[in-house]
Amino acid sequence: MCSNFNLLIFLMDSFRLMPEGCISAIISLTSPKDAAQSSAVSQTFMSAAESDVVWESFLPTNYEDIVPRSDSLMDFPSKKQLYFSLCNSPILLDGGKLSFSLDKKTGNKCFMVAARELGIAWGDTPAYWEWISHRDSRFSEVAKLNSVCWLDIRGKIETRVLSKRTEYFAYLVFKFEDTFFGLGSANSVVRFVDCESDNEAERRANVVSFVGQGPRSMLPMERDDGWMELKLGNFFNDTGDDGDVEARLLEIHYRSWKHGLIVQGIEFRPE
Repeated sequence: MCSNFNLLIFLMDSFRLMPEGCISAIISLTSPKDAAQSSAVSQTFMSAAESDVVWESFLPTNYEDIVPRSDSLMDFPSKKQLYFSLCNSPILLDGGKLSFSLDKKTGNKCFMVAARELGIAWGDTPAYWEWISHRDSRFSEVAKLNSVCWLDIRGKIETRVLSKRTEYFAYLVFKFEDTFFGLGSANSVVRFVDCESDNEAERRANVVSFVGQGPRSMLPMERDDGWMELKLGNFFNDTGDDGDVEARLLEIHYRSWKHGLIVQGIEFRPE
């Protein structure tokens, strides 16, 4: 089955007679990857594929409402530059409560909820958790675990702000201190808050692990930004009418003491 890009090549002879604006309109119906590849077809295609018509179609429909919520300077001469800036450099929204970026392949929206906005059990008790700055964090503060035996971290986001008809995954984004202990396996779950209770969700929780061996899906992975991420679960965002979705990590049964976890946030992004 030919890709959208191969189809463009196949129809190239017909496109030679088309105005550039028509070619741009057609390319805008493909994908960011196809648009980038089509630039190699011909000079006409390159010009058409660079147009704002194409790249604005790949930006979220409400990007003009989202971008002003950031203090970052977002004045770009073209929509293509804006698109790739949002893919490569997440911006902070709402005073640093959230970060926002785009998935480079699809243009779907990605959000990370800052640690300060998470529900962390005992998070306001300095003996258990400490709030510090971290040079590698996109947020002004991260949560550093001093010592707890009850680990429970929750992050919520409204489904209406996410890309529609999209499969999302939730990740705990973290690092370890040089010395850490007690951080082995834990349970994780993702639920629609209005549709499922805590108890119901806990009964179907997944087992994940900070360290050790096991299936790749239950172990942390290193990110391009130098942090680690642990997959907490996934959900399908249909029309954005399902209210809040919550991702949760918990280890509340064995009560072993834990130390040395640094939490940047929980990220919701498409896969």
